[in-house]
Amino acid sequence: MLDIRYIRENPDVVQTVAQQKGIEVSITDLLALDGKRRALLQEVEGLRKQRNDLSQSIPRLAKDGNQDEVEQIKELVRGINANLTTQEALLQDVEQQWSTLLLRVPNIISPDTPIGASDEENVELRQIGELPQFDFAIQDHVTLGETYDLFDLPRGAKVAGTRQYYLKGIGLYLHRAVQQLAIDLLTERGFTVMDVPMMVREDVMTNTGFFPLGREQTYELGRDNAWLVGTSEVPLVSYHAGEVVDVNQPIRFAGVSNCFRREAGAAGRDTRGLYRVHQFAKVEQVVICKNDPAVSEAILQEITKNAEDLLQLLELPYRVVAVCTGDIGQGVYKKYDIETWMPSRENYGETQSASNLLEFQARRSNIRYRDENGQLQYCHTLNNTAVATPRILIPLLENHQRADGSIYIPQALRKYLNGLEEIKPGANVFG
Repeated sequence: MLDIRYIRENPDVVQTVAQQKGIEVSITDLLALDGKRRALLQEVEGLRKQRNDLSQSIPRLAKDGNQDEVEQIKELVRGINANLTTQEALLQDVEQQWSTLLLRVPNIISPDTPIGASDEENVELRQIGELPQFDFAIQDHVTLGETYDLFDLPRGAKVAGTRQYYLKGIGLYLHRAVQQLAIDLLTERGFTVMDVPMMVREDVMTNTGFFPLGREQTYELGRDNAWLVGTSEVPLVSYHAGEVVDVNQPIRFAGVSNCFRREAGAAGRDTRGLYRVHQFAKVEQVVICKNDPAVSEAILQEITKNAEDLLQLLELPYRVVAVCTGDIGQGVYKKYDIETWMPSRENYGETQSASNLLEFQARRSNIRYRDENGQLQYCHTLNNTAVATPRILIPLLENHQRADGSIYIPQALRKYLNGLEEIKPGANVFG
């Protein structure tokens, strides 16, 4: 969340960002509650002090035999307690309203974040790789998957409902191969790889900024008071919640997990095949670092490069876009999307994203470090999807299909597939 002091000093800036991000929250109402809360807090603290001072005088007066005065003071204390009970209840109610509004306030945006209403106004920064030129009628990933029995969408829907699937045979091995490639790459670059909890408490979702605004996208396990995560960012950031950490060197985590999202509101071609499914797997980068914009900006470039390097190893053409205000998310200060070319769509499709959240998550999660002067500061947090699968299988299959019907396997994946060079009729990872 934002520091309330920043909001008090910059109400117009914060309200403008809320409007740009499409978040309904009144900063005027928040500050009115904030003023009321502070006044009530001061009144409650004053009453408590007055009560305590009077109570402390009773033993001395009783010792001196001033019983009448003792009774008078006791009566005063009873009156203060009655008033205190009323004012404490009012303070609790105001603080609840204040906290509810504060949790809706968005993070500020970087000066170079584009202003725009939707992903259509994201700004392309660079294109990498040559788009494939096919001299034959191409197949989309669904047809390719059916042809080579890589996955089964109809039976996934039969068993688990819409946008569910089975991965089979080489389809499963490809899924695991790209994950292992990402794990190996990040391990070489100093990341600690972690298998993380996929069920978390509600406060963990709130502290990482996914609640309250993202609640409708999340699967609830009501009987257990738990929620399924849509990204391992949630448990990775929360790993150090409530702690004072050492960030002389940034803390680099790579989470390997299944993920679950309702994808409420998604429609159209994004729901065909493997593009937008309810269950998927990710290798997620999370970095916790000093509260220094220069440091976190450098790390944002670093984790973006890691994801780009993976796509280059997969020999896939892609582009990087700066995400605009209307597409950036509540807690994000600056964000890049990486979009990979998907021939059947005749366009790029998002496969990875990288975000700098400054201290937004760390303030909610109470993750701090001591600066050079020994003062406690909130950390900055960043995240990036190194790879998400099965979505990555879409460009992997479609870009690497060949005229004879086979599918080329990039060199970087072959060591995870027992040297398999192509998918063709009768292909088998085990020879």
